[in-house]
Amino acid sequence: MDWEPLLHLVRSKLEQDSAKSCTDSRRLFHGRGHCYPGFDRVCVDSYHPALLVTLFDRYEDEDGLVTQLWTLAEPFGYRGLAVQRRYEQRAPIVWEAGAPVEELFARRGNLRFPLTFDRQNVGFFLDIEPGRRWLEQQVQAKAGQVENLKLLNLFAFTCAFSVVARAAGELEVLNIDLNKGVLKRGQINHQLNQLSTKGIRYLARDALREFKRYDRSGPFQLGVVDPPTRQKGAFDVETNYAKLLEKLPACLANEADLLLVLNSPAHTEADFREMIAAADSGYEVIERLPQNPDFPDSDPNAALKMLHVRFRRSS
Repeated sequence: MDWEPLLHLVRSKLEQDSAKSCTDSRRLFHGRGHCYPGFDRVCVDSYHPALLVTLFDRYEDEDGLVTQLWTLAEPFGYRGLAVQRRYEQRAPIVWEAGAPVEELFARRGNLRFPLTFDRQNVGFFLDIEPGRRWLEQQVQAKAGQVENLKLLNLFAFTCAFSVVARAAGELEVLNIDLNKGVLKRGQINHQLNQLSTKGIRYLARDALREFKRYDRSGPFQLGVVDPPTRQKGAFDVETNYAKLLEKLPACLANEADLLLVLNSPAHTEADFREMIAAADSGYEVIERLPQNPDFPDSDPNAALKMLHVRFRRSS
């Protein structure tokens, strides 16, 4: 198999980052957006000094891809290359070139997020970086200007949004996720980055079904809602997202800025906007955030949808 189109793009990005002395984590090749025929089922991510190749289907000459990528990456200071084969049971991640990197981090400027290569989700999502930048800007604009600034972070996972928010300014954050394990990792993320944990809370709750167990922690002037498309027995965007959006105003300030995220290729942007409009008349979609340029997609409706929504309570 001729891997050169993929290698060409990876080489270009590595050279670009090297020229800027940048080691921020990023996607070096995104085949899942169907912009590169023949490579739709392969992605390459940089978590310097580790490289992660994800294969969603079996490819001819996978060993050749590993060898050529490693030849390309090693001169740029990479120490190990791992491969995750999603088409195999349990989707194992195996180090196949160089040496295993013991301390793995996603890097974002001065912030670091510990990763784990022993499960399918490594602990940090690269595609939602425009959302993190949006939140950073919101906190910088509101901190010190808005009294008792509070952020509600629903489906918090390892709390990257919370870390970015706290690094950007003074505020309180309530992180909600069903999984106690990822919330514990969220606490570690704050501590590792030497951020004050004052006012940062972590609650293992069902964002929808246990709404009444956290709604009085507001009012929140900022919110992030980034649910899984489908979490068995817990949340399904098809049936649950609209219900959550209907409940949400009860814990919001009279004016609030929200980042609402939908990662379902089956739902268009128009579908998402209609769902939001129907949930409460106080919601106004301000804009769709631009896609992360490292995640090109031939169909914008199938791509990750990140909407800045302003809530105003009607008098």
